[in-house]
Amino acid sequence: MNRDLLDFVDAIAREKSVERDVVFEAVEAALASASKKLHGGEVDIRVSVDRDTGEYETFRRWLVVPDSAGLQNADAEELLTDARDRIEDIEEGDYIEEAIESVSIGRIGAQAAKQVILQKVRDAEREQLLNDFLSRGDKIFVGTVKRLDKGDLVVESGRVEGRLKRSELIAKENLRTGDRVRAYITEVDTTQRGPQIMLSRSAPGFMVELFRHEVPEIEQGLLEIKSCARDAGSRAKIAVLSHDKRVDPIGTCVGVRGSRVNAVTNELAGERVDIVLWSADPAQFVIGALAPANVQSIVVDEEKHAMDVVVDEENLAIAIGRGGQNVRLASELTGWRINIMSAEESQDKQATESESIRKLFVEKLDVDAEVADILIAEGFTSLEEVAYVPLQEMLEMESFDEDTVHELRTRAKDALLTMEIAQEEKLESVSQDLRDLEGLDAELIARLAEGGIHTRDDLADLAVDELTELTGVADEQAKALIMKAREHWFTA
Repeated sequence: MNRDLLDFVDAIAREKSVERDVVFEAVEAALASASKKLHGGEVDIRVSVDRDTGEYETFRRWLVVPDSAGLQNADAEELLTDARDRIEDIEEGDYIEEAIESVSIGRIGAQAAKQVILQKVRDAEREQLLNDFLSRGDKIFVGTVKRLDKGDLVVESGRVEGRLKRSELIAKENLRTGDRVRAYITEVDTTQRGPQIMLSRSAPGFMVELFRHEVPEIEQGLLEIKSCARDAGSRAKIAVLSHDKRVDPIGTCVGVRGSRVNAVTNELAGERVDIVLWSADPAQFVIGALAPANVQSIVVDEEKHAMDVVVDEENLAIAIGRGGQNVRLASELTGWRINIMSAEESQDKQATESESIRKLFVEKLDVDAEVADILIAEGFTSLEEVAYVPLQEMLEMESFDEDTVHELRTRAKDALLTMEIAQEEKLESVSQDLRDLEGLDAELIARLAEGGIHTRDDLADLAVDELTELTGVADEQAKALIMKAREHWFTA
């Protein structure tokens, strides 16, 4: 009988092109399953087959659990104190094993085990096929639509299957069984039953890989696609950089008479592609990303990672795009929040900001509006700049003599110290759990305290619009802070 078992293992291993050990593990699982049925209940059985002789042993085992946890499954668990009565040095997480009579692999037993064994072998075979496919390093999956599964498309390439969800298709795209399709591999989920390769035709990475295929200079390292943003099926923007001065990045990606970009567009159901020159200068990059709109001026706010872009009335609609598409894609491409405004809106905003800064200087520095306006005209926007900008720079201002400069710097430092003390007093009323919350700095905590938010639960109870109104942070940041504050509700 043992010889028959070894012959069976060898035959299956050859037929399915899998390792003998995989088949042995399947046999062990099948025998353990058969033994469990004989004993009933939720017993835990382990079978060990000798790889050389085919002889096997069967053990019933119990997991050692801490006394505080109690027994969740009395058939397969043992409390630590009881276990130590039997084995003195045993620890929780270890197993107590007891040899029991093995199930005979007779004709009936083998038949009952056959399906379990074959399923295990099929799983191993599928894993081997998947590993072989992934080892090629392909990022685009090329295959044929095999069937529909719960609304998703199952795409087959050779003997490997991928899942293309409806949400990952290009808008208005209608693929049918038998259609040839290309898609981007977004992830491999080995825990999922069925197709484990997740596909997408709407991901920005798909467009990047299509250009990589059409433009040899990218593969050669002469060109690089730095970023990509898409409204799948409608419009997209890619940012390109040349590492060789002799290579025109935009012209190379467009190709002779548009051949290269058209090949990508045809694959993507007519999706229009704007090819933008990447720049290390964020402002220049944003200007290029907003094409075909012409930009009049641009103001960069490093702290908020945002830009105010001014365009004339004729270019306003072009810069924004239909439904805000152009500015949204430009923002995704560059990673900057872009505010499009007309010259009149820009002037109004600057006037409002100047008034706010003027009020701050008049109040905190105890100066009149004329002095405040001179500081604003010289480019000062905060008390920190007045207090700590290099002294020589302030002395070069023709409007102030040396004594006035020193007096302004002293007043600014005193005002900052007073404000810091007041802020610390506010922070004392805030609970430690709120101070420790990731994403909050001292300034934000002070604003929360002013608004009556003193604990983590106070913050968690806020709505997004309430937090933005209270602190002035963007909606996304407000949402993230509130969700962070609520985490302990779900982990307690």
